[in-house]
Amino acid sequence: MKKVLLAGATGYLGKFILDELQKRDYSTVALTRNRQIDNFDDQSGIEIKYADVTKPETLSGICKGVDYVISTVGITKQKDGLTYMDVDYQANLNLLNEAINNGVSKFIYVSVLNGEKLRHLKICEAKEKFVDDFKNSGIDYSIIRPNGFFSDMSEFHTMASKGKIYLFGDGEYKVNPIHGEDLAEICVKAIEQNKTEIEVGGPEILTHNQIAETAFAAVGKPVKISHIPNSLRKIILSLIRTFTSSKTYGPIEFFMTVMAMDMVASKNGKHSLKEYFAELTETGKNNE
Repeated sequence: MKKVLLAGATGYLGKFILDELQKRDYSTVALTRNRQIDNFDDQSGIEIKYADVTKPETLSGICKGVDYVISTVGITKQKDGLTYMDVDYQANLNLLNEAINNGVSKFIYVSVLNGEKLRHLKICEAKEKFVDDFKNSGIDYSIIRPNGFFSDMSEFHTMASKGKIYLFGDGEYKVNPIHGEDLAEICVKAIEQNKTEIEVGGPEILTHNQIAETAFAAVGKPVKISHIPNSLRKIILSLIRTFTSSKTYGPIEFFMTVMAMDMVASKNGKHSLKEYFAELTETGKNNE
């Protein structure tokens, strides 16, 4: 049985990948630094290893006997004083070096759609710096480039719940975000495929206006959208970059940039955003 090491196993996408690996009967090693986790209790056949990928000395031997590595390691908000370069670049490089030293057959890395065109953004600068080293490492590889998770769209639902959604431009930018379960299937299938880069989107291409309307329908409120001029968006970005640190503006500049452009990739999966928003609404009701 082939063995897969999954780094980032406790994250949003990682949990879905764990399920997919189990469905496909891969021997699985879940890599985490958190010894307090309890979400593996109902997962049979999963070996848990503890290490901090930002500290290469903790990774020694972690890939011994491993055939494939899948890394979803990355941060959207800096924490513990770590930067994008510390995590999205160096931590993944540490893991890559360990994989190479232990003869891993293939390394699969989850990046972001259009990352190579968005190197001016802090998060993409770090991711693409790793991708550059990754491609030159000599190991067999696949780079998965999703255009956004359903979880990223939850902000639309949050704003709709408050009665108003703010969009950039005229709201006609398009995106086809993907559910974590659907993306996980793509990531695991990449193990046996020969594709070096895979751009991934969900089954529905929607404008931001359509996503907003779907969110309002889910919460049962009338559609109320405010469109923010692109010129104002640029001014806000400039001020944030000037008067805050990269730890503050990094996630904001990424969000404000990708929300002002089309982010469309090949259609995949079966989950709809309408169903996802309905689940969020139901969850909210149950928590009241």
